[in-house]
Amino acid sequence: MDYLMPAEWTPHQRCWIAWPCRESLWHTAAGLDAARHAYAQVARAIAAFEPVTMIARPEDAAMARQLCGDGVQVAPYPLDDSWMRDIGPSFVRRSDGALAGVCWRFNGWGGKYRPFEHDAALATALLDDLGIARLETPLIMEGGAIHVDGRGTMIATEQCLLNPNRAAGLSRAGIEAEFSRLLGIKQVIWLGEGLSGDETDGHVDNLCCFAGEGRLLLQGCADRADPNFAIAADALARLKAARDCDGRSFEIGILPMPAPRHDVAGARLILSYVNFYIANGAVIVPAFDDPADEPARAMIGACFPGRQVVQLPALDIVAGGGGIHCITQQMPALSLP
Repeated sequence: MDYLMPAEWTPHQRCWIAWPCRESLWHTAAGLDAARHAYAQVARAIAAFEPVTMIARPEDAAMARQLCGDGVQVAPYPLDDSWMRDIGPSFVRRSDGALAGVCWRFNGWGGKYRPFEHDAALATALLDDLGIARLETPLIMEGGAIHVDGRGTMIATEQCLLNPNRAAGLSRAGIEAEFSRLLGIKQVIWLGEGLSGDETDGHVDNLCCFAGEGRLLLQGCADRADPNFAIAADALARLKAARDCDGRSFEIGILPMPAPRHDVAGARLILSYVNFYIANGAVIVPAFDDPADEPARAMIGACFPGRQVVQLPALDIVAGGGGIHCITQQMPALSLP
């Protein structure tokens, strides 16, 4: 049986999100409360365009229902953390049209966060409850580490997937072979590092994404004194030289970078406009209370004509280490239009 991971702009039957529960990520109880309200706002916004299920610890389910409202389903599961893109299954389509789900091995982002046993078991439990076939792999990875175009081309960073805390003895060729087997990938475009300070070891969904067939959006940086300047320049050079699985070059849009912001502990926040979610009929775009918010919104919206652009405050989410794309996981529609 052959498999292919659909592009994120193809129709969805549902969006999955996981409720914030690890207070230490947001440093204080107030920070966690702010994150919960921000997650609920994202869930409600997406629910206007497609069904949404919020996974929450059983003891948090009532709170999640109250804040998310009647338009969002809540499902109780054990959780350690709250980044559904990374802990949930990556959904793929079989050659016969049925869905399957890839269960990446999860180790707490290279062992940085413990415990992670509940999160490591979530994809398997969810797929079994949905009655969807599971695809197992030795590859330690998170869903935010990859982006696909739905035709067989993928982008990823060497910093993350070739990291000894992820690769687990697999070579670059071995990793690419797993992507071919599980996701139908014919061409992997390897970027170097992710954004500076990203504790995911450089997830690509903060740096670059597909925004339509043959189109990429890159998080740029105009400040030469910023370490992200060299990172973005290297990524741009690699993307200009790259070709997709059909041998075609890319149209590349460069998003502006917001001014640096820091959390209550003094660490620089990872602010990226690339970290948006594509819903049925809409694009949910982050805002950082920055002058670059509007130019970024306009650029992203131009990539998705016919979809409503909904821009939401994301600083309370980013304070925990991720963004709007990180907290969501799309489930493709059962059949293509």
